[in-house]
Amino acid sequence: MTLIRANTVFGSAYFRKFYLNAATRVVTPAEMRTRARLIAAILAQASIPVRSILDAGCGIGLLRKPFAEVLPKARYAGLEASEYLCRRYGWTQGSVTDYVPPRPSDLVVCYDVLQYLDDRAAARALSNLSRLTRAAVYVSALTREDWRDNCDRSRTDRSVHLRPGDWYRRRLKRHFNYLGYGVWLRKDVTAILWDMERSKA
Repeated sequence: MTLIRANTVFGSAYFRKFYLNAATRVVTPAEMRTRARLIAAILAQASIPVRSILDAGCGIGLLRKPFAEVLPKARYAGLEASEYLCRRYGWTQGSVTDYVPPRPSDLVVCYDVLQYLDDRAAARALSNLSRLTRAAVYVSALTREDWRDNCDRSRTDRSVHLRPGDWYRRRLKRHFNYLGYGVWLRKDVTAILWDMERSKA
């Protein structure tokens, strides 16, 4: 998705509907607190220190405060395609498909972004994740299976590209090993995991 199209699609009306209005929002602050705690716990269990976080497609920044609570020493930076949000919250404007950071972050979060990209752009974004992080990524995207079995369709944006979950996993496995619950670790980073903690998929 180009920045021009992102500015058209992701304006104030989109974020009011899906993130700010309690009657129509797709995720709650409580859910995001749980997500931040889960990510931090997985990385702590794997002995991966987190001093910097890049939230790629950060939206209104629902993970900023939860990460500050569980990873208080980590610097948080937001990357966002929406000019509206960058003006309002001070995020860096850019796209996960081609953003080149001054330095890689310990943790990169890419939550509910990739389904808005066509296949080519999403593949580029997944490849770029290995350049954005020096250690770990958390990736979540609405999949074809989620649309069929899991999501509340009355609250979920339908204007997305629905792909099978394996489409994402195949591409992530080129650069990362899976730790669980959406957390992936770069293949060149060593983590001691007990056998029953390790994914064999």
